[in-house]
Amino acid sequence: MRLTLTLTDNSLVPLVYGPHNSNLERLEGNLGVSLSTLGNTITIEGAERAITAARAVIEDLYEQARLGSDIDLGAVDASVRMVPRDPAAAVGTEGVEDLTIRTRKRSVVPRTPTQADYIRAMRDNELVFGLGPAGTGKTYMAVAMAVSMKLRGLVDRIILSRPAVEAGERLGFLPGDMREKVDPYLRPLYDALHDMLPGDTVVKAMESQEIEVAPLAFMRGRTLSRAFIILDEAQNTSAMQMKMFLTRLGENSRMVVTGDMSQIDLPSGVKSGLRDAREVLAGTPGIRFVEFSRADVLRHDLVARIVNAYETREAREQLQKAATPDAGTREHAPPAE
Repeated sequence: MRLTLTLTDNSLVPLVYGPHNSNLERLEGNLGVSLSTLGNTITIEGAERAITAARAVIEDLYEQARLGSDIDLGAVDASVRMVPRDPAAAVGTEGVEDLTIRTRKRSVVPRTPTQADYIRAMRDNELVFGLGPAGTGKTYMAVAMAVSMKLRGLVDRIILSRPAVEAGERLGFLPGDMREKVDPYLRPLYDALHDMLPGDTVVKAMESQEIEVAPLAFMRGRTLSRAFIILDEAQNTSAMQMKMFLTRLGENSRMVVTGDMSQIDLPSGVKSGLRDAREVLAGTPGIRFVEFSRADVLRHDLVARIVNAYETREAREQLQKAATPDAGTREHAPPAE
């Protein structure tokens, strides 16, 4: 089967095709189709279902390019994940434009169906919990949403917080003043901000307190109105700390709490505040829990191969260990008579 697709805006064609047609080559490998180009015309050949998916991906990439998003191999892979599964649940009737988070420096689009659901949740609810492994975009997308709402005048302030250390915020032994002590723990939040806003804008906003990056302990006793508040690494809060943080929510504010419950570093016997909140608040109106999985982890292609290589070796070693009798038992077995 064959289908011909024409991209009307010639200026966007190089962005969709990629350097040396690398985006189209990745699409061919992902969907098992054959793509040929003549100017702004793409001919797709393959099975009917694959052609339908390829057309949807190309149209999605074209729309992302029109909106100013970066179109790289990661964007191609993401669009492939989004379109064939369930177009209505992913980008669907809203369209990619409705799920795009716009900031001063970049536009952020969902790259998995769960990310799309996360954007909807942050858009429509006052309190959202993003739960799941690292690399799923939980914090990054929350910072993007915070910046977008600030730029649109929907909130006056952005407040980003983390437990300063994994379990207890014991900073006294570290050198330097308070900012020097806590900055290393908050660096991922600074990095996300600088991805969304020019550096001088971030500096000025922090000087005026329009953007505040602070350890969790600094939240006590405050009521935060017209603010977008993010608590990152929330699995390392106690139940009391979590309750304290959640009750900081004031009028016309939004709050996002992110964490990975497989990476709890609290002392033995201390219940994670994130786990406690999930149990206590499940089903509460106005609160959404969005669950990410390993399928939502987005990595550079080479990083993914590196991780797979290590995981393959570890799995092989585990199999060998299980198949080999205990060496200590052999060494200490009594000699045969």
